[in-house]
Amino acid sequence: MRRTLSIVVAVVLAVVVIVTLVVAVGGSGGKKHLVVVRGVIGSEKQAFFNDPKVKAAFASHGYDVQVDTAGSRQIATSVNLSKYDFAFPAGTPAAEKIRRDHHTTTSYVPFFTPMAIATFTPIAQLLAKEGVAHDHGGYWTLDMKGFLALADRGVRWKDIPGNTTYPNDNFVLITSTDIATSNSSAMYASILSYVANGDAVIDAPAQADKVLAPISPLYLKQGYTEQSTEAPFDDYLSIGIGKTPMVMIYEAQFVARAALHDGSIRSGMVLMYPDPDIESKHTVVPLTANGDAIGQLLTNDPTLQQLAVDNGFRTSSPTAFTNFVQTNHVTVDPQLLNIIEPPTYESLERLIKELDDALHRTFGASYQPPASDSSIHLSGQALGLQRTRSS
Repeated sequence: MRRTLSIVVAVVLAVVVIVTLVVAVGGSGGKKHLVVVRGVIGSEKQAFFNDPKVKAAFASHGYDVQVDTAGSRQIATSVNLSKYDFAFPAGTPAAEKIRRDHHTTTSYVPFFTPMAIATFTPIAQLLAKEGVAHDHGGYWTLDMKGFLALADRGVRWKDIPGNTTYPNDNFVLITSTDIATSNSSAMYASILSYVANGDAVIDAPAQADKVLAPISPLYLKQGYTEQSTEAPFDDYLSIGIGKTPMVMIYEAQFVARAALHDGSIRSGMVLMYPDPDIESKHTVVPLTANGDAIGQLLTNDPTLQQLAVDNGFRTSSPTAFTNFVQTNHVTVDPQLLNIIEPPTYESLERLIKELDDALHRTFGASYQPPASDSSIHLSGQALGLQRTRSS
């Protein structure tokens, strides 16, 4: 009897030890059982992939998604994609190029965001004096045809009649990014080329050549440009109106930051939408079976779709985005009525090359960022804004 009891106790103890070990391994080393999936993404999505909730959502499906960032055009043209399971550029043209080069017809568009201009109320009001900006009760639109004409005349901020709020000597321009690397800059060029081409998408090399003359000054007069939208948007947030009165961004950047209510979006900072506008369709191009699984999850998983909205993106559910911005008191264009398509990859590539060549002809191959900021920095008090400068 005692021997039998001893055997039973020993068996029970053995089972307890095994269960304890399984639980311990599962609890402390569960991450080892996740399938690592690597992707290369546009930098504007880095905050989304770094979001702990996003990581947890992927982990719940058995994946540890690790990403590197690059300019969307770089992803399509110069990044070695052989070590990645998926590519996730910010625009359709770059995705089209990747699909062709890797002989795949599969792609996913889990979310999108329109292009927008981060600006300030005093700037919007000055442009309204020129008849090119229009207030829609909290957000603005910019008549791109009128703006292109304004830039063509070489108007400086100080030249605007009645300008007592921003007597800056700089040209009236939108800060954009490097045309050779950045999707946001390519989308800006797409809008400008559409307007310069008589409100029609350029669809031939000759048309790209034709629009170069009217739109290249909007790039040439900027001087040095950053490689991704994060840098000029950070300048907008931290340095403010003196350096960056208008910056071309993704709407999602502004919305996500405003929804944090962390003080970085301050009174007088507003969204302005180009008219016409263009949507940046963030497109997953799977390169392996695991990459395809991530594309499907991003598109179909309800949790990941909501987390995309929480990070400022629009999805196939307009209601989800509307509820998010209303709950967080972020004013956006709710309808986006005048949306155009980007040029084909070949036409856009021709335009990008021509613009990049023009920049190199003007500044030379050794062109570097200016050593100091020559912009006029006005006090926040003079503009009715609060402004801080980062160290």
